[in-house]
Amino acid sequence: MESRAILRHARIAPRKVQIVLDLIRNKPVDEAAAILKYTPKAACEPVGKLLASAVANGVNDPAKMMDKNNMYVAECFVSPGPTLKRIMPRARGSANRILKRTSHVTLVLKEKE
Repeated sequence: MESRAILRHARIAPRKVQIVLDLIRNKPVDEAAAILKYTPKAACEPVGKLLASAVANGVNDPAKMMDKNNMYVAECFVSPGPTLKRIMPRARGSANRILKRTSHVTLVLKEKE
């Protein structure tokens, strides 16, 4: 059995989210939640909410009926979403492009046998 949750169009760069996902991969759900709560990274808040959503998807779905105490983070990955392109004025009338990157984060939980 597996439970999954997907966060789309998160306004944070994928490389910042990847650092946080590497911390919780293959950890039990309780330990992953504690790591996310006490790690001072910007990506921890949306990933924490995503983890809570994945747990709720597994526990509350009548077809799955997973046990929260046996769940662990089996897979977690991030892929780049659409990039918002903005312009910043520079010297002598020129302009620089600012790339505001977005992320699609996927979290898969499985039960230990």
